[in-house]
Order: sequence, then structure tokens, then C-alpha cells
Amino acid sequence: MRAILLVIIIAVIAIIGAIATGFLNISQTRDAQPPHVSATGNGVVAKGGQAPAFDVETGSVKIGSKETTVRVPAVQVERPGQNQAEAQTNNTM
Repeated sequence: MRAILLVIIIAVIAIIGAIATGFLNISQTRDAQPPHVSATGNGVVAKGGQAPAFDVETGSVKIGSKETTVRVPAVQVERPGQNQAEAQTNNTM
């Protein structure tokens, strides 16, 4: 339950951040209208109604590449020489 609540909180914060930075723009284009409900001797009748409509514009992210020169460090591996006898091992029990 806590994990679901945490995911919802993070999603709300992400949406607020997207709107605040201008990456997400939501504008309502059509108002909502409730249905007309009438009660008669035959029962309840509901007609009409309209859901709201929204226009959502999102920003775009462009990804590209460019050529560049990167200096990579050289790694040298040296084989053990005559100093191997000086190395100590921990084989005591």
C-alpha cells in the first residue's frame, strides 16, 4: 500500500514539474455539461450530458550526436618479476 502511495506521489510531482517548466500545457476546449435527469411515473430518464474536452501540448526532446575527441587513459599491466619472493601470503591457521 505504501509503495502505491509513493508511486502516486511521485507521478503527481512529475506532472506538476512538467507543467511548471512549460514542458506540458493543458487547456480545456469544451466545458462539461451534466445530463438532464427527470423522474416520471415510468421511472427515471437521463438524457444528454457532455464530457469536457482538453487540448494537451507536450514539449519535445531532440537527441542528436556529434563527433568529438576524447582522451582515454592507457592501462599498463606488468608481469610479476623478481620481486615475487618478497610478496607475503596469509596462510596461517
